Amino acid sequence: MPQAGPQPLFGVGAYVDVKLTRWVQLEGEARWLRYNQYYNIHQDNYLVGPRVPIARVWKATAYAKALGGYSKMNFDSGAGDSGRFTTVAFGGGLDVKLTRRISLRAVDVEYQYWPMWGNTSLSPYGASMGIGYRIF
Repeated sequence: MPQAGPQPLFGVGAYVDVKLTRWVQLEGEARWLRYNQYYNIHQDNYLVGPRVPIARVWKATAYAKALGGYSKMNFDSGAGDSGRFTTVAFGGGLDVKLTRRISLRAVDVEYQYWPMWGNTSLSPYGASMGIGYRIF
């Protein structure tokens, strides 16, 4: 069974939230984990799916999400092996509205499941935070 690497990956990402109604929302995210690599192992994620607001207190909104898409991973520095894998992710977080257009994504946690990673599966997880800007 694969083991976790000795050091965490770091990277940059982008997300888009589309609020159609109070309960019908979509989230798309892309993440490029390229910093702090161990033997040139890195991954990119491209996911989309429903986002559900759970509770709103003051200017903070807690949410849950279920996303699907694919991830790309380079996993062998010697041979340059890489692959593209189906990915399902479950997570949630907390957004805090700072101004009419700017929000703080105080925390976003995610558990991913890659059902067909070679002859086994892979279950990476992680956390992120950042700033959001409302366009419309």
